[in-house]
Amino acid sequence: MTTPYRLYSFEGIDASLTLIPLCARRTLDALGVKLSLAGWQSLAPSARQAIAAAGSGKEVASEEAGRALALVEPPPPTTFKEGDPSHEAVPDDVTAALGQEHSLSNAVWSALAPLERWVLVKVARRGNPERIEQAYDEIVGHSADSVHLRPDGSARMVNVADKSITERTAIAESQITMSADAFARLQKGDSPKGDVLSTARLAGIMAAKRTSDLIPLCHPLRLSSIEVDCVLIPESNSVTIQTKVIASDRTGVEMEALVAASIAALTIYDMLKAFDRSMVIGKTRLLAKSGGRSGDFVA
Repeated sequence: MTTPYRLYSFEGIDASLTLIPLCARRTLDALGVKLSLAGWQSLAPSARQAIAAAGSGKEVASEEAGRALALVEPPPPTTFKEGDPSHEAVPDDVTAALGQEHSLSNAVWSALAPLERWVLVKVARRGNPERIEQAYDEIVGHSADSVHLRPDGSARMVNVADKSITERTAIAESQITMSADAFARLQKGDSPKGDVLSTARLAGIMAAKRTSDLIPLCHPLRLSSIEVDCVLIPESNSVTIQTKVIASDRTGVEMEALVAASIAALTIYDMLKAFDRSMVIGKTRLLAKSGGRSGDFVA
């Protein structure tokens, strides 16, 4: 059965919560409470679970933890409150503790859960090399090389909750080249399937809105504008499709622009394949993007 709190293997603490797990210590730090092991063990299992669960989420659930801690007799002493480390950059003491053999980029640090960042800071400050090694392997692992990987190497959707909402823009293009006969049909607008270019534009717009359903690790975004333009190139019997997508969100819209261009090209192929099954779709690429911490890009 899945527990509502997070235990780490390197802690050596089981579900009985006889000892104080790191997730519960995060709760105590946030509340400024100094709880002894005896005080912890005096609590009922349900109260221990509530304190552990309070420190396992994105933010410490202070009210729930406070109710559980109110059951400790005598009341535990208070100390200064300590919040979570910043998500923006790896703290210097963590970098120093990990050393050169353990890489941890700011991008991977930002993708970690708040509890994971808190744990790495705590373990790093205690300075036990063996425990630092164990915590790094369990929390970072394969993620050191990709924010899209879990520590065990399996895929994950990156947590973008801590990113700022800003305007994101992306421009992409694709091209489809066909025979002279198929291109002539396209120019005349006499395809038996109807208006090819209008349908392709609509398909591109629809595809951009469904990108997160098509690409496994993409986030659903609030798109504010989608443009799909199709330009005929008679010299090469081809069509160049250019797309522009804008959103105000926490992550970029590059994939939405690329998917729109790709699906528009595939739609043209589908509607003209009766005249040319050897059409070639190619040169699908990102032309430009703006917004976000990675900065602007122009091909």
